[in-house]
Amino acid sequence: MDRLSSDLEICKIHLKNKTEVTMFILMGFTDDFDLKVVLFFLFLAIYLFTLIGNFGLVVLVIGDARLHNPMYYFLSVLSFLDACYSTVVTPKMLVNFLAEDKSISFIGCATQMLLFVTLGTTECFLLAAMAYDRYVAIYNPLLYSVSMSPRVYVPLIIASYIAGFIHGTIHTVATFTLSFCGTNEIRHVFCDIPPILAISCSDTEINQLLLFYFVGCIEIVTILIVLVSYGFILLAILRMRSGEGRRKVFSTCGSHLTGVSIYHGTILFSYMRPSSSYDSNHDMIVSIFYTIVIPMLNPVIYSLRNKDVKQAMKKLLKEIRH
Repeated sequence: MDRLSSDLEICKIHLKNKTEVTMFILMGFTDDFDLKVVLFFLFLAIYLFTLIGNFGLVVLVIGDARLHNPMYYFLSVLSFLDACYSTVVTPKMLVNFLAEDKSISFIGCATQMLLFVTLGTTECFLLAAMAYDRYVAIYNPLLYSVSMSPRVYVPLIIASYIAGFIHGTIHTVATFTLSFCGTNEIRHVFCDIPPILAISCSDTEINQLLLFYFVGCIEIVTILIVLVSYGFILLAILRMRSGEGRRKVFSTCGSHLTGVSIYHGTILFSYMRPSSSYDSNHDMIVSIFYTIVIPMLNPVIYSLRNKDVKQAMKKLLKEIRH
């Protein structure tokens, strides 16, 4: 009887612990205060640059009539998306650099995961749609305005967001229905999927499979669209006789290919690996790169090599001066 009572008591404690986790603690990079201050100012500068650069591009596209075409509409949506993407992660991370209390509520953590997976997936599909847009513009320029009318590019943008939301919902629900009965310390700066699965006391095999297959399918589909689109673009370039035309195409497409390569490369490195190879420090750096650094780089990538954007920027600066 004593043995049975003891076992029942252990079970009660175990069940109690399963429901005890109502918040998580985001451990972050380091406990060194001086280093945290340096990182605070570094990421604050990156965040401000991200907001100014991305919202600046949105303003340029809206305000300059020369940029009123599908290519720049896609770019403005991407810029808005990047600003939101960074905002989901960065403010909380900045607070945690200086605050003693690094906790985030269960609901807050779930919301953060839902938003960043939704926006990250949306960006994958949006980059694929932008590759298709470039193919249509270059391969058959005379029919571009018809082939990429609002009836085409608006549904592409909406479908990207819907696909992102569905994907985000699947992983958020699958992750936060697990049991967390041990530590609530997340070895990360935000609520990413792998570090949360790492602290669950449930069997996470199904979650690992969901992550591998869903992310794998999305990556295959979107990268395939990009590769096929650029395959046709390459054929169109080879047919061009004008050296100026080729340079313009390379300038426009080079920016997009650079953005696609960096973004997909970091996602594949972060998620398409077995759980046994999970390393919190390396994964933290990679995650920060695609959620914080890439949104800062995109305005630079897409504006510095784009003649129309640079002209629109000069025009806006002239108007501000006068």
